[in-house]
Amino acid sequence: MADGENESPAAPTPYEEAMEALSSMINQRTRGTKTTIQFDLLFDYLKILELEDALDGLKIVHVAGTKGKGSTCTFTESILRNCGFRTGLFTSPHLIDVRERFRLDGVDISQEKFLAHFWWCFNRLKERTTEDLPMPPLFRFLTLLAFKIFAAEQVDVAIMEVGLGGRFDATNVVQKPVVCGITSLGYDHMEILGYTLGEIAGEKAGIIKRGIPAFTVQQPDEAMCVLEDEASSLNVDLQVVQPLDVNLLNGLKLGLEGEHQYVNAGLAIALSFTWLRRTGHLELANQEHAGSLPEQFIKGLTAATFQGRAQIVPDQYVDSENDGDLVFYLDGAHSPESMEICAKWFSGAVKGENQPDKVKPQVSSSTHQLKKDIMQVFDPSSAERVQLEILLFNCMSVRDPELLLPPLMKTCASQDVHFKKALFVPNVSVYHKVGTHNLTSSTVSEPNLSWQLTLQRAWDNSMQNDKGREAKQVDHVPEEKNDDSGKSGGSESSSVVFSSLPLAIKWLRDTVRQNQSVSLQVLVTGSLHLVGDVLKLTRK
Repeated sequence: MADGENESPAAPTPYEEAMEALSSMINQRTRGTKTTIQFDLLFDYLKILELEDALDGLKIVHVAGTKGKGSTCTFTESILRNCGFRTGLFTSPHLIDVRERFRLDGVDISQEKFLAHFWWCFNRLKERTTEDLPMPPLFRFLTLLAFKIFAAEQVDVAIMEVGLGGRFDATNVVQKPVVCGITSLGYDHMEILGYTLGEIAGEKAGIIKRGIPAFTVQQPDEAMCVLEDEASSLNVDLQVVQPLDVNLLNGLKLGLEGEHQYVNAGLAIALSFTWLRRTGHLELANQEHAGSLPEQFIKGLTAATFQGRAQIVPDQYVDSENDGDLVFYLDGAHSPESMEICAKWFSGAVKGENQPDKVKPQVSSSTHQLKKDIMQVFDPSSAERVQLEILLFNCMSVRDPELLLPPLMKTCASQDVHFKKALFVPNVSVYHKVGTHNLTSSTVSEPNLSWQLTLQRAWDNSMQNDKGREAKQVDHVPEEKNDDSGKSGGSESSSVVFSSLPLAIKWLRDTVRQNQSVSLQVLVTGSLHLVGDVLKLTRK
């Protein structure tokens, strides 16, 4: 008998056991439920967990919105932490580890603390829930857990990002925040929030509370009217914040990349000053109208970090003499508006605006010249390296790729950035399980790729409709001959479907290894889950 043949599987670690317990609370049917009855159950859960008084004692900044709410929360946390306060930050979703959702003083909560608070809440709810009051679904439990963690850890300020919508979101159990903020609004989660900007704005405006200062940014007229009406009905003076003036940073850059971040930073500054004023910290609060920013604000804004949002990650697994042979540009954009913003950021980054040492090839003036350029790319004797842009994409099937892919393609093209190949893959992460999974190979032997093929068709249709682009169907990167590499639309297709993300990553790595004169700049977008999976695969 071979050694180890009768060995039983390793016992799960305490953290793995916690992830299994968390996974038991995933219920897609409760996602974004818009009913008062379901929402009111949260107050029962608070009572069971003895968190009613603790919640009232937390000094909370509450932020909703379609785009930029996570970034705004991140800026706000970083500002107030640099002002000397103990901070708690709750955001969603997580990319790799669920503990990312709970940050204490800018750092993910430790496993030890997480497990202690998790099991206290889980066991207490398990003992006291009934048929009429079942265990809460995943996001509601995580929100309750955040309140428990922040109260137990005695944070000075808790920054809470809304999960979905606002009015019936679990975070809206907060009755007396110190200040509320609503970031840029757009079309997302329409099957839950509504199909007009007015309907969506009505859900987001649900976090506005009577007597609590509320701020927003410039919005489309339809959305702004709804926000103002909701605020007026509660006797709240909704204040519209302008984007941060770059000159106030004294020559420094925001910690989060992208022109749109100045909008989020402007809102974060207003939220921070208001929090300081309303909590009695007037020395800093009184500097709001001084014509300059306090040093602590500048440090907070320039030191802020947020994984998966305009994040650049060179691949560490490619053994090459040249830096930047394979670089991933990660952004979890998944709405039409955020896709356009993502495209502007990516275009600026690959053109060298943020990376001056990169070589950018000249845009070809003709199909014939472009073909000559491509031949040079794969000429081993060529000393000149050519940079090629690749798209790695997936999105949830509830989203319309016809609303996501064309803005991405056209915005990049307007900046003279053209994708040479689009790769469509299924996510590795699954929606019915929480935890870190083995990413070395596909977890499904024969995955259903029908959605990825739909995405590919949408991309190819957009390519065909893009009349202004020349040489749109030229193959710019060599096809992998291995049958596992993927399914392309033909020998001259500009897109390919891979059966798994690891296979797509392997193909990208093999391409740069086999072609020393090419560097691949890969935009990963459409899904924060996909971004998280790529981060897992590129970490050593």
